[in-house]
Amino acid sequence: MQQKLVPALLALEDGTLWPGFGFGAIGQTSGEIVFNTSLTGYQEILTDPSYHAQLITMTLPHIGNVGTTPEDDESNRVWAAGLIIRQLSPIVSNWRARQPLPDYLAERGIVAITDVNTRALVRYIRTHGAMRAAISSTTTDSAEVLALARAARDMNGLDLAREVSCAEPYHWAEAQDWWQPGSGDQSSVIGKQLAVGGGRFHVVAYDFGIKRNILRLLAAQGCRVTVVPATFSAAEVMALNPDGIFLSNGPGDPAACTYAIAAVRELLGEKPIFGICLGHQILGLALGAETYKLKFGHRGGNQPVQVTATNEVQISSHNHGFAVDASTLPDNVTVSHLNLNDNCCEGLVAPEHKAYSVQYHPESSPGPHDSDELFARFIELMQADM
Repeated sequence: MQQKLVPALLALEDGTLWPGFGFGAIGQTSGEIVFNTSLTGYQEILTDPSYHAQLITMTLPHIGNVGTTPEDDESNRVWAAGLIIRQLSPIVSNWRARQPLPDYLAERGIVAITDVNTRALVRYIRTHGAMRAAISSTTTDSAEVLALARAARDMNGLDLAREVSCAEPYHWAEAQDWWQPGSGDQSSVIGKQLAVGGGRFHVVAYDFGIKRNILRLLAAQGCRVTVVPATFSAAEVMALNPDGIFLSNGPGDPAACTYAIAAVRELLGEKPIFGICLGHQILGLALGAETYKLKFGHRGGNQPVQVTATNEVQISSHNHGFAVDASTLPDNVTVSHLNLNDNCCEGLVAPEHKAYSVQYHPESSPGPHDSDELFARFIELMQADM
């Protein structure tokens, strides 16, 4: 049954008001307002822990037409603080769909707003920058909703990795690589289980907000994966006798993750290290660089990145509001990837430390598959280190 929409209001901390209609859970929510330019994958975006404490504005005007399915969740819950869209699809038309988006959000307590002029909103965010905001579908009193927005946490200096990380170590064994050329029958690979202990390489993966598809791709490369909390020390990691160390994506200000920076600094050179997103930023900080907050960040599955060694251009999936300041990298660290929209650092390589990282998301969930080779490179590094 189609959910009844109710009057709702979006307020930005600078006093700007955007009316609409509420769906999903009826209530109030607040966080940093950002926008994502992906054409597909709203469920993967909502369940990506990197969006913790953020209100996501989708630039695609028509959202909800493919419904939702449990297989597409990137974690065990929706981490986004709220969802802002232009138009909610009145129907679901996808053979994989198990639940309409409004029901999916309502069941998980996620407040959303539709009928917002998202084209104007995104242009406003691009001009004025990401800021705190609030959505209310219980009141449209502008003063009340504005006060909620201004009471939200500021992303600068905010350590959110602790809030999304696992509490205890666990093993991951599910592989998925059906999009790889020559992988054969999809049904033979989707959900394929690797025996824990049966992979050639043992990877210890830091969970700063890790996505499931990263774990699936590591397993598909033949890795035994042990996922550990964000606060795990270097000694605790080395006690697990890894062949390689993975630094995951995650939310918040990387400079606030002082415990992770210290641990990675100790681990440099001990074992091959591969970092993605927040993991890339933490690696950069551990190497002695600095990070800074972008005006409105990069979020979407269509971002052009140049590989500096070959000048090849790859289309990539992004979700980051902070970046590594390339000018502060030490001489023995090279920028491996550049964003062609604003020239910010999208990757680095530190050969002396057997480490490399990218700011974007090569696990492509959602997004293109141009950067799949980054996982194979990790295998090559571990093999060379044996």
